[in-house]
Amino acid sequence: MQETVISQEPAARQPLEPAAADAVRAYAARTRADADRFAGALEDIAANGPPAVEECTPWEELREAPLTRLATQHPAVA
Repeated sequence: MQETVISQEPAARQPLEPAAADAVRAYAARTRADADRFAGALEDIAANGPPAVEECTPWEELREAPLTRLATQHPAVA
């Protein structure tokens, strides 16, 4: 019976291909920008309270907007 030996050495990290590294950096930048916008909105609420109901978009509209966009980009196949 062959015994499995687990190395105590850490696995060597392999660098990404340049295009993949650029894609990961771009994703990190978008994620950071989204987090900054969200933090700014929370800070505004903390400083000024929540916005008036009249200034808000109903959640139904927020829900339907991406669905409508997707429907126009990818019409259903009959």
